[in-house]
Amino acid sequence: MCIPRRETRDKSGLAVEAGFAFSPTCLALAADWLIGRGGQPSTRCRRLLLLIVLMVVTGFQLVAVGQDYPIRPVSFTDVNIRDDFWAPRISVNRDVTVPYDFHKCEETGRIANFAIAGGLDSGGFEGIFFNDSDVFKVIEGASYCLAGHPDAKLEQYLDDLIAKIAAAQEKDGYLYTARTIGDPKYDFVGRQARWSHLKDGHELYNVGHLYEAAVAHWQTTGKRSLLDVAIKNANLICQVFGPGDHQRVGVPGHQEIEIGLIKLYRATGDEKYLKQAKFFLDMRGQTEKRKTFGAQYQDHKPVVEQKEAVGHAVRAGYLYAAMADIAALTGDDAYLNAIQGIWENIVSKKMYLTGSVGSKRHGEAFGDNYELPNETAYNETCAAIAQAFFNQRMFLLTGEAKYVDVLERIIYNGFLSGVSISGDRFFYPNPLACNGHSRFNKGVLGRSPWFNTSCCPVNIVRFVPSIAGYVYASTEDALYVNLFIGGNSRVSVADTEVSLRQETRYPWDGKVKLNIDVPHPTEFALRLRIPGWVTGRPLPSDLYRYTSKPDHDYTISLNGKKLKDLSVVNGYAELKRNWNAGDTVELDLPMDIRTVVAHDKVAADRGRVALERGPVVYCSEAIDNGGKVADLVLPTGAKLHAEHRTDLLGGVTVVTGQVQRAKRTKDGSIELVPTTLTAIPYYAWAHREVGQMAVWLANEASAASALHQNPSGTSNTSP
Repeated sequence: MCIPRRETRDKSGLAVEAGFAFSPTCLALAADWLIGRGGQPSTRCRRLLLLIVLMVVTGFQLVAVGQDYPIRPVSFTDVNIRDDFWAPRISVNRDVTVPYDFHKCEETGRIANFAIAGGLDSGGFEGIFFNDSDVFKVIEGASYCLAGHPDAKLEQYLDDLIAKIAAAQEKDGYLYTARTIGDPKYDFVGRQARWSHLKDGHELYNVGHLYEAAVAHWQTTGKRSLLDVAIKNANLICQVFGPGDHQRVGVPGHQEIEIGLIKLYRATGDEKYLKQAKFFLDMRGQTEKRKTFGAQYQDHKPVVEQKEAVGHAVRAGYLYAAMADIAALTGDDAYLNAIQGIWENIVSKKMYLTGSVGSKRHGEAFGDNYELPNETAYNETCAAIAQAFFNQRMFLLTGEAKYVDVLERIIYNGFLSGVSISGDRFFYPNPLACNGHSRFNKGVLGRSPWFNTSCCPVNIVRFVPSIAGYVYASTEDALYVNLFIGGNSRVSVADTEVSLRQETRYPWDGKVKLNIDVPHPTEFALRLRIPGWVTGRPLPSDLYRYTSKPDHDYTISLNGKKLKDLSVVNGYAELKRNWNAGDTVELDLPMDIRTVVAHDKVAADRGRVALERGPVVYCSEAIDNGGKVADLVLPTGAKLHAEHRTDLLGGVTVVTGQVQRAKRTKDGSIELVPTTLTAIPYYAWAHREVGQMAVWLANEASAASALHQNPSGTSNTSP
């Protein structure tokens, strides 16, 4: 059967499918059509043919839709990653993390809850009332894996699991196993009645992830089994909530359903799902219409009046991503203006060097402006993923590279630290310093195999395979190269299928080669992102800055000849020309080791510096530095060297150099002793012996943490 990969729109505004995956049956139908008529139809005719076949097989109708993002992401199913960095991680996610997460969902009763709620098994409810969402997220991730790697065993497992979910759904579409099971021994918020505790009950949050999983499963397999469950539930939601006389005016305490509803709208063309998503967003902060939940829930003001990122960082990220969708799909400038202001607040005052957000452990929340402690930083992995969603959408809205700069910083640092190289150990919080004693990771010192609240492991499993979808994007006449990841891709530009092969050892090497193949000479603009770390900005703000300039500038070559005076617009170097088969473009980015300092208002980083090389943030671990790092001093002008180690941590480039150790002498003075520093990528820490770790090292002796620690090893001052 035909399987749609992603929805784009032709100039008429009608929904069309720009890419498909095909079963043998669908291919045979297309082949018969072509052979019976002889010759090759045009690209537009082929698309129309494929769309007709899709409609016949799936029963979906062609529907008129409104405006959308002006830039289209190239679907991850059209990008085949083949490199030494991301390809192994995608394989580990598929072969290890997906089955591991399903096993943990079985072991902890998450899956049994559906069987019990559906009358397929007996027993009480096990776990936490929002655990349904974990199962949905793993289904979504597994579906993405199937798109590029068919697996009959996994597909059958999903069929059996979806049957349990369908059985658990009540007749009117309601799906929430904690309530349906009705275990008298399990108490939870809102137990008294449906929708009675929207603030913390997660009824709407859970099914938001159901919708995302259902669309992913349908797009990958062509099966409607889970999609029908999602549609039935969404229809109930649209019936219950709204502005009508007999409807409820309410919002979810934890945003997510808005993103899911929008995906259902894209899949089905049913506008009521888009309207429902906007209703939930519009009702936030409306004190005259409902009892609001406050700033922790981003419910203290109407969303279009919010200017600062506050409250729970994951909730906030999902909110901002959904607002971007609404801005794109409705053209609501008030939404766009609000999220642009919020984004500026985040990158200027509330984002860590790693791209992580949410500094406060209490409430898993954003802190005040410039409140960015290191050792106590929370930085939930899910919050990094939510920020990736938000920044990708902002790029699609505006075409500005600064949003991809933030996205790249997240995926190589703040997100990637959350999952082990082996794919079965995880960080929930991601601090930028560790004293070697505090059990910061939900009661564990180091990485954990699971959590009672395991939103992070199951969020990771759906995010990793989607990274391929962030590499390229296009418009009718332009092709954007956003991420530098080796592999092959197909992109539709200027009504032509362009084949790309990207060759690179990024992030360890700044050399990138693009091989372009077109069926005939085709004019379009190739837009190459020039990363902010190349042009002198760690983040697109003054929150961090480099202490020096790189030794040389970037270069771009076309068919072996260096180009000069290229225009750079919105962070992209543009090559507009008639492209021919065999054209090559080479980008050479300087991979110098850079030292970074923070804005003086970031108290935790005063007198300190951090290390970067390319997009990668570095840290120092005790195991590489004589058993401790709190006393290290990285003086200005220290000579540092980069060396790639294939034998270490799956292959990493380490930074080494001569630095100093600070210690207090008997007379109270500070003595500096020469020593050797070894720094590794931040994402790779805690894979060996877990001890002290620091991203920010003292730049002057008085800032060394060891001089301010009590006997337990805990800092007496802000780390």
